[in-house]
Amino acid sequence: MRQFLSIEAFFSRKMLLWKRTMDILGAIAGLIILAPVMLVISLIIKLFSPGPVIFRQARIGYGGQEFNFYKFRTMKQGIDASTHKTYFAELIQSGAVGESCGQPMYKIENDSRIIPCGNFLRKYYLDEIPQLINVLRGEMSLVGPRPPIPYEVEKYSFWHYERFDSLPGMTGLWQISGKNNLTFKEMVRLDIQYSRELSFWLDLKILITTPIMIISEALGNQQVASPDINMEVGKND
Repeated sequence: MRQFLSIEAFFSRKMLLWKRTMDILGAIAGLIILAPVMLVISLIIKLFSPGPVIFRQARIGYGGQEFNFYKFRTMKQGIDASTHKTYFAELIQSGAVGESCGQPMYKIENDSRIIPCGNFLRKYYLDEIPQLINVLRGEMSLVGPRPPIPYEVEKYSFWHYERFDSLPGMTGLWQISGKNNLTFKEMVRLDIQYSRELSFWLDLKILITTPIMIISEALGNQQVASPDINMEVGKND
């Protein structure tokens, strides 16, 4: 397992009891309630595309530690990651100079690598359900920053590493504050803001707002909340 930074040096925060309790209860309830949905999704993926149902990928989580991240597979097997690598490198570089926030984190449209049912699963975030296993294992939380891929972290500036001060989450402040309408730099600032302001009520607000955001996005409503981003974070990167 790779480790990008020393936990002892930078990441001394302990898991809060209320947060871990919420994660365990939420993950167990989610896995039980969504078991029939997961079975149907598994059968659909098998029908449309040969290969494993669950996609496993190395991600970077709390303290810079690497872990196996689970999703329902929405892409063909053996895909080339170079397109995404180039996209992310450009995304980070676009906001690397001065006060520029860079370009929005757009989705790659008309991606031929996606299997027939993949766009539907992605649109309604159904591909994310297996991450409840990561939550139950303690590798992720219900709420927190999204865990990046190792090659993304290799492009980070030093201040970006504060994202790893919290367990990564299935949803977070970025997701309910505009998501793909925001830039990479704005996403990182929101993640750091979440880590610094972590509380039970903030987690509860994010968990309640997330399904509303998903429904609104599915209906094509482009109105999003204006994020209260701490613009001092990473100002001199």
